[in-house]
Amino acid sequence: MILEMAASAGDRTAVTSGGRSLTASRLLRLAHAAARRFRRHPAVLYPAESHLAYPVALFGAAVAGVPFVPLNYRLGERQLGELRSRHPGALVLQPAALDSFLDETEAASEGPTDRAEAPGNDRDSVAVLLYTSGTTAAPKSAVLRHRHLLAYVLNTLEFGSAAPEEAALVAVPPYHVAGLANLLTNLYTGRRVVYMPAFDAREWLETVRRERVTHALVVPTMLARIVAEVAGGDAGTPTLRNLAYGGARTPMPVLEQALRIFPETGFVNAYGLTETASSVAVLGPDDHRAALAATDARIRARLGSVGRALPGVEFQIRSDDGEPLEAGRSGSVFVRGEQISGEYGGKSALDADGWFATRDRGRLDDEGYLFIEGRADDTIIRGGENIAPAEIEDVLLAHSGITEAAVIGVPDAEWGQRLVAVVVGEGDPVEIKRWVRERLRSSKTPDEIVFRAELPKTDTGKLLRRVLLGELDDARA
Repeated sequence: MILEMAASAGDRTAVTSGGRSLTASRLLRLAHAAARRFRRHPAVLYPAESHLAYPVALFGAAVAGVPFVPLNYRLGERQLGELRSRHPGALVLQPAALDSFLDETEAASEGPTDRAEAPGNDRDSVAVLLYTSGTTAAPKSAVLRHRHLLAYVLNTLEFGSAAPEEAALVAVPPYHVAGLANLLTNLYTGRRVVYMPAFDAREWLETVRRERVTHALVVPTMLARIVAEVAGGDAGTPTLRNLAYGGARTPMPVLEQALRIFPETGFVNAYGLTETASSVAVLGPDDHRAALAATDARIRARLGSVGRALPGVEFQIRSDDGEPLEAGRSGSVFVRGEQISGEYGGKSALDADGWFATRDRGRLDDEGYLFIEGRADDTIIRGGENIAPAEIEDVLLAHSGITEAAVIGVPDAEWGQRLVAVVVGEGDPVEIKRWVRERLRSSKTPDEIVFRAELPKTDTGKLLRRVLLGELDDARA
């Protein structure tokens, strides 16, 4: 049960946000006080930014034995209303009321100290319901039970292993699985969590320096903005030992610049899904250094991988017919392990052998490094050839005039689909097409180049291809 992690760090400062802090033991006491209120409701909804109320509500829900449901606070009122309607009778912690909730819980915690026990068989009860980002369809709730979260933490981390001075800066939103996982893992290891409610590159750098942050997690959009803010110099963050990035594909030019401006920082590429209770593969600092120093192109290419499976996790690449493929061949990525939920609304998406279809396409090399080539739904079929947009996007991003790129397929009477590259930047469309043709081949050269000021993305940096396609359709109607 995730509550066990709140008790693990004792009197160390566990969380800092908005000038206030909580020790782990104080957090646990507040969680029990909150649970007395939560137990009257079937769920606790949290449609707000990161705040000290977030861990109190999360662990309070765990004590009460009810699901915790963090929601995307940036959604419109209609969309939020639809999500709330799926949980009738739930307690909703409104953004404007978080300070008062925390104050009331503080007051309640000063009363009787007896702690009501959480329900029996708690490891199999629902801990959190997380709504997926909905990049290709309407959001749906992924079910994470206590046993999934425990498996992720216990299989990958050492209890109390953090040094007293360690602090982790969390700028990812609380409704994302990374926000949840960062709280749990840092509490378990004894590392202080510093919340940053709204991301700003300059403020992020200043917070790292002020709070003497040693560990941080960013999504690609954040990393790109940090790189732009530093503008080629040294980031000036000597305490930062570890910088994890993930949530979406990170453009190689951005990663290479980041490695230069944080020369003493270990980089970690983390790959995971909501349904897998966070990371299932990691490319660690040693992997990054080895790839950068390699003269062997095969080893160098691993900088573009997501690393190897975490303990307790297995990967399998399957053909379109469902047959396992050998190393080096591309297909659909499946994952299996104790931490894998693969459950939506009480219905399991695992196959008979416990494998979960990630809906990503990728390949494994002969040493188990996983290369993600994009979403299966993103595959473009042009003249009978399957084309992965990511391959073309990587080439476009290597062009000096392009900072962002998305390749999508639009209907075509002759070829079935034609390639349209939507890019942020500048350049001559003819020259850009020639750039791609020289590095790939004519069938993978965009038929059209469209310039945009920005690309539609989720808060975690995932490209919203369906939105982009709809915008192009509207523009041509």
